Parts: sequence; C-alpha cells; structure tokens
Amino acid sequence: MEQDRSFEKKAVEAAIRIAIVAVLVVWTYQIIRPFLMPVIWGLIIAVAVNPFIETCSNCLGGRRKLVSIFFGVLIIITLVIPVVLLSTSSIQALQPYMKGIHKINITIPPPPSTVKAWPLIGEYVSKFWSLASTNLGAVLKQFEPQLKAAAVYLLGLVGGGVKAVFLFIISIVIASGLLANAHSAACSIRKVICRFAGDKGPEIIQITTSTIRAVMLGVVGVAIIQSILSAIGMLIVGVPLTGLWAALVLVCAVIQLPPFLVLGPVSVWVFYTSETTPAVIFLIWCLIVSASDSVLKPLLMGRGVKIPMLVILIGALGGLMVSGIIGLFIGAVIVAISYELFIAWVEEADESCSKCK
Repeated sequence: MEQDRSFEKKAVEAAIRIAIVAVLVVWTYQIIRPFLMPVIWGLIIAVAVNPFIETCSNCLGGRRKLVSIFFGVLIIITLVIPVVLLSTSSIQALQPYMKGIHKINITIPPPPSTVKAWPLIGEYVSKFWSLASTNLGAVLKQFEPQLKAAAVYLLGLVGGGVKAVFLFIISIVIASGLLANAHSAACSIRKVICRFAGDKGPEIIQITTSTIRAVMLGVVGVAIIQSILSAIGMLIVGVPLTGLWAALVLVCAVIQLPPFLVLGPVSVWVFYTSETTPAVIFLIWCLIVSASDSVLKPLLMGRGVKIPMLVILIGALGGLMVSGIIGLFIGAVIVAISYELFIAWVEEADESCSKCK
C-alpha cells in the first residue's frame, strides 16, 4: 500500500515537472519566435563565411573582431544604400505626377459601332465602354473592392520587402557577433549537438558545416556569378538600369528560377533598339549565362562534401518548396544528415551480414 502511494506521489510530481517544463518551452518559443529566422540566417551566414573571415583575420595579425565588425558594416551598407537610393529616386520620380494628378482630366471616347457586332462579348463590351465614356466614376465604383484589394496587396508587398530587409540586417548583426566570438560560439553549439547526438555529434557538425558551405557555393555563389555575367553583357550592349536587371537575375537564380525569365525580355528590347549582330550575340550570351548553372552547380556544390551532390541538390530544392529561401540550406542539411545516418545504418548491417563479407 505504501509502495502504491509512493509510486502515485512520484508519478504526480513527474507529471507536474513535465507540465512546468512544457509550459516553459512553449512560452519561451512564443517569445523568441520572431527572432528564430534571423538567428538561423545568422548561423548560416556565419558558417558560410567563416573561412573567409579567418583568412582575413590571419592577414591582419589575428584581429578577428575587427574583421567581423567590418564585414557586418560592409554588408549592411551594401544592402541599405541601394534600397534607400531606389526608394528616394522612386519618390522623386512620382512627385511631379502626384502634384499634377488633380489636373488630369481622363476622357474615354465612346465605343465604335462595330464593337457591338463582336461575337459573344460585343454587347457587354459596348455597354461597359459606353458607361466608362459617360461616367467613369460609376465604372470605378463597380471595381472598388478589387481596387482596394490590389492596393492592400501592393502595400503588403512593400511592407514585406521592408520587413525582409530589416530581418536580414538583424541576421548580419547576429552573424558578425558569432564570427567575432567564433571559438566560444562553436564550443557552445558543439556541446548542444553532442548532448543530443552523443558520439555522432562531431560527425553531424562536420556534415552540417560542409553542407551549408556547399549550398552557399552551389546556389548563392552560382547566382552571384550569373548576375555578374549578365550585368557585363547588359553593360556592353547599353541596357539601361543594368543594376536592377542584374539584381532580378540574382533573385531568380537564388530561388532556382531560370535567369532567362529576366534576360529574355531584355534580349527582346536589345533586338528592338540595337543592330541584329550585337543583339544575336547578346541573346547567345544570355542563353549561356542562364544555362551555366548546370555546369557550375555540380562543380561548386560538391566541393568538400563526401555526400553525393544529387542528395544535397534534392534537399535544397525540396527545402525551397517547403520553407522558401531558407529551406535551401535547412533542407539540404536535414537530407544530408538523414542520408549519412541511413548509410551508417546500412554499413553497420553489412558488417554483421556474413553474405556480404
């Protein structure tokens, strides 16, 4: 009887402790959730650029903190200045139109008589056109919900862009802090991973580090190369706003869309404004740039990683579909670790299988 009571008491105490820990975990997660994405990005950036920071600090006599701070400031300036310039130039360009918008008198001519003879849609188009020519305000009022939804969507895109820039700045600050204290940060992360993974901890750390760097080289590195090559071609043929188009190429390449989605329309513009020979050469250059990832990605993504490049690529693309851009790295790391554990399990079975010896 006393044993039953003792067991019940211990069970109740264990349940209370588990409940308290669960509440603390959930509460902590709710508090730190807004910062999870910047922290993950900061870790990825720190792991990816650590060799470069180490090389620079060795060249400067071991001044790692100075190099890390300079890296963070340089990246933030490189990111913020174009955004500010683009915003101010856009506002300045719109100001003349905003000042004179009240003076604009939009008049729509009545529809031709032939419009009513169009099959199927002629009657509707003619009525709608006639109403727009006599009472444009009534037409706009009919589409007021759609116009409001479009305005909200555009404002959401602007707000999302500002938020993304702000979060990326926080990520760079976190990465700079981790890089400045790389030894202590690496020790802390190693202890946590080894606490959960045991003897497999060092191997998982090595796989994670090499996979992140491989994905950074194979995805971001190739995207930067394609962006630079496309910018060179556009500068040679005199395409206006070359920086903007190169940035769009960079975005397309990072999210694994063909850069020709941007370079194709630019090529059409070059054909309309330039002679045939340079336009054809530019089109061929755009096709080469767009297809270069099929050659560069296997070369860069497989460097320093013993896991097959195809496994990393599948993880990166699958992670992109599930979790967006950050999934490129998280997906590749998870699939790489799962692959390595699976191979270790298979090899362990092979050792105990007499038929395989």
